[in-house]
Amino acid sequence: MIHTAAAPLATSDRKVDRLLAHYEESHRNPTNELIHYIAIPAIMLSIVGLLFAIHPWVAYVFVAASLVYYALLRAPAFLVTMLVLTALALALVHAMGSLVLPVSAAIFVVAWIFQFVGHKIEGKKPSFFEDLQYLWVGPLFVLSKLFLKMGIRW
Repeated sequence: MIHTAAAPLATSDRKVDRLLAHYEESHRNPTNELIHYIAIPAIMLSIVGLLFAIHPWVAYVFVAASLVYYALLRAPAFLVTMLVLTALALALVHAMGSLVLPVSAAIFVVAWIFQFVGHKIEGKKPSFFEDLQYLWVGPLFVLSKLFLKMGIRW
C-alpha cells in the first residue's frame, strides 16, 4: 500500500504503520519535521560512533539488534534501507578513525539540542518519553516521509 492522505497510516493494522501514525502525532510542525530529517540520522550515526568508541563489537551488537527490530516490523522497504544506512553509518564511523569519540559526542549533543528545540516549537514531548522503541521508529519516520515523496511502497 502506498500511504497518502487518502490512505492514512492510522487505518492500517500493521505494527509499523501504527507506530508511525503515533509518532507523527507529535511531529506535525514543518519546522520540527525538518529538524528531525537532519537530527535523527545524525543521532543514529553518533550513537553508533559512541558505541564504537567503547568497543567496535558494542556498536556491531547494537546495529545487529536494531536490524532485528526492523526485521520484526515486517516492512521490507524499511529493512533494506536500514541495512544500507547501517552499512553507511559503519563506514562513516570507521572513517572517523581516532576522532570517532569527539566527533560522535559533538554530533550527539548538537543533534539532541535541535531535537528538543523542534519539540519546543511543536509543543509536544518527544515520543520516546512514552516508549523507548520510538528511538528506533524515528529513522523510519524520516524514511517514510522520503518514501512518500518518491512513491515507494513500504
